[in-house]
Parts: sequence; structure tokens; C-alpha cells
Amino acid sequence: LLAVPVSLVSEGTDHSQQGSDFASSRSSNMISFTSSSLSTLFRSIPWSSTFVPVRSKNYLNRPRLRNPVWFVKKSRTLHNEQFTEDNLAFLNEVKRETILAAAQRSQSNLLQLAQGEQNGQVAQWSPGLKRTGVIAKKIGQYPLWTRNGQKIRTTLLQIIDNEVVKYIPPEEYRPAQEPRQSRNWRKPYGCLLIGAEHGDPSLFTKEYAGLFRHSGVLPKKHLCRFLISPEAALPPGTALTVSHFRVGDFVDVRGLTVDRGFQGVVKRHGFKGMPKSHGVTKTHRRPGNIGAGGNKARVWPGTRMPGHMGNRWRVLRGLQILRINPQHNVLWVMGSNIAGNTNGIVYIYDTILPLRRHGAKGVPAGPPPFPTALEPLPADEGDVWLDELHDFRKLSITYSAQGE
Repeated sequence: LLAVPVSLVSEGTDHSQQGSDFASSRSSNMISFTSSSLSTLFRSIPWSSTFVPVRSKNYLNRPRLRNPVWFVKKSRTLHNEQFTEDNLAFLNEVKRETILAAAQRSQSNLLQLAQGEQNGQVAQWSPGLKRTGVIAKKIGQYPLWTRNGQKIRTTLLQIIDNEVVKYIPPEEYRPAQEPRQSRNWRKPYGCLLIGAEHGDPSLFTKEYAGLFRHSGVLPKKHLCRFLISPEAALPPGTALTVSHFRVGDFVDVRGLTVDRGFQGVVKRHGFKGMPKSHGVTKTHRRPGNIGAGGNKARVWPGTRMPGHMGNRWRVLRGLQILRINPQHNVLWVMGSNIAGNTNGIVYIYDTILPLRRHGAKGVPAGPPPFPTALEPLPADEGDVWLDELHDFRKLSITYSAQGE
């Protein structure tokens, strides 16, 4: 039998009486354990050998390398329509008229929003509301410098022909797959379908082109859905530009990483590898031991091993906008590790970080353009720079004639 004391001194006991009361209370405050209860006690103790290391999240969004078997591959034959030069000229003219009509419709939508804001019909921005995002193209990297000479690496993101295609209210929106991470995602959020980059209607199928029939815009090459608050809804045909953001705002950028294929541990996880000489043969770039030793005697879940690298969606959060070009709709975003190839598509939206949201310290004062910018930035005034950056249009060194 094993005896373990539970409490030696009760609350409120005088320290002078502890010595005298200890002998009398020792026999009454003892618990006896049998062999069965003792084994239960030792099993309940969290020994260090029972901990399982967590090296990754529970659900891995593995890339889909091939479509499911029930996806039937369809082949479409390219028919020779035998268009003449006059037919092609007519189609180009119709396309041009459609683009101009869409631009006029977008301006009218913005004017209606501006009038509604003046009349109090448009909701004002509050910290709990969620705006829409935009679709951008990653066009390259460019360095910027602060006023004290510090170099900053930035990524250029161009917003190309972003227009609202459709709005789905919260009572009608049902995603194809519920999110795995968040259980309380069913908030009063609607869905805004955004299209980017005009495409030739003759190159799309009839079914795909029918998605844009009621919106009045040309078929887009890229589509994306953004969850928004019902107060941030926009009518179809509304254009989204860089005026949707401000210099100094923090955004989250989501992109698809470069597909590297099947890679080993040296390239995939940065392992050092085995020695190049001194008796090492055919194991120079191998991981080495992966499972033996002690009570383990197996391969732990989450062990870094060779496998498929890249082709996964990744999000960089809290990236600051340092510079804006209204003429070409280009954003200079801090950071050089945004996922994706050059000319790849990324999604930009307001950050969810609590210390980088609108209204936090260090973020530009005032509410953001809600639901979007009603007036575009003037393109003739040039780029908009952050105050801490050095504007190359201004002089860095000035000389003055010294008096005799």
C-alpha cells in the first residue's frame, strides 16, 4: 500500500499550532492506494513520452493533381466560322460598344451610391462591416526607399478590369463546401461575384458567357467570390479600381504557390543532408532516420518527408500598401514573397489582423471607402506615396550659393 497526504494544514490554521496538529492530523488525512488504483494514478500522469508533436495543422489542403473520376472529359471541336474581315470588324465594334456601355453603367452606379450617401440611404462604415476584395495580377517586384535610406522590397499588383458580376444575399448564398476551420462561419454575410480582365466573347462557351448576361459586362477571364456584409453590396456592373484602397492600408493577399512537383527534403524542407564524403554512399540528399529510438518506435505524424511541393493556396496577412498608381491601377505592396508566378492571379482584401484593421493604431485615420470609392483618384497628379517613403519626383539634395 502507498499512503499520500492530501492536506497537512487547513485554511486559517495558526502557524504556531502546525507542529502540534501535524501529528494528530497526519493519521486522519491519509489516503491509501491499492495496486489497481496506483496503476490508474500513474496512467493519468502526463509523462513526457506520451506527448505527440504537432508539426502541421490537422487538415492539409493538398493540391488536386487530377479531377475526380466522375468528371467526364469533354472535347469541343473548333469549327471554322468563315468570318470575313467585315464580320470581324462588326464584332469588334459590338465589343467596343459593350465596353463603353459597361463603363457608363458603372459611372451611373457610383453616382447613385453617392446620392444615396448624401441622402443617408447608404450605410456608413463601422468596424464590424466587411468590404469586398479585388482580383489583381502579380506583375513583378520593385525596390523603394524610405527617407532615411532604408531599402524596402515591394511587389507590384495590378487591378485589371474588376467589375461586379452578381450579388447573392445571405439567405440565398450556400457555399459548395463549408469551411473546416471556422464553425461559426454562418454569419449574415452575402456573396459578391467579381470578374477581372475582359475576354473575347467568341472564345468562351455559350454556358460560360451566359453568366454575364444579366450583369451587362463582357465575359471575364477570372472570377472570384468574396464574402461581404449586406451593407457593402454593390450593383452589377460597378467597376473596382485602386481607389478601393488607400496608401498605408494593410491588406491580405492570397495566391497559388509555384508548382514544384515531387521534391526531396533538401529542397522541400531545407534539410542539410548527409556528408558528401567520409564513407557516405548514396545518401547525400536523404533525410536519414525517421522513426526509431526509445518509446517512439514508429514514424510520428507530421514528420517532414519528401513529397509534392507547391500548388497550394497561401495567404500573406498584414501587408502594407506603400504606393498607388491611379493611371494603370497598380499597387506597391510591402513584401517580396507573395505566392504565385509572374502574371499570376492573386486576391486582395482587407486584413483580418486585429492590430492592422481599419481604426487601429498606425492605420490611416478615418473610415475606408465604403462600400467602395465613389470618386476615382486623379490620374493626372501622378502616384500617391506613403509619407515615410522618398518620392523620387522631389529633390533629395539641394545646393545653394554661399555668400562671399
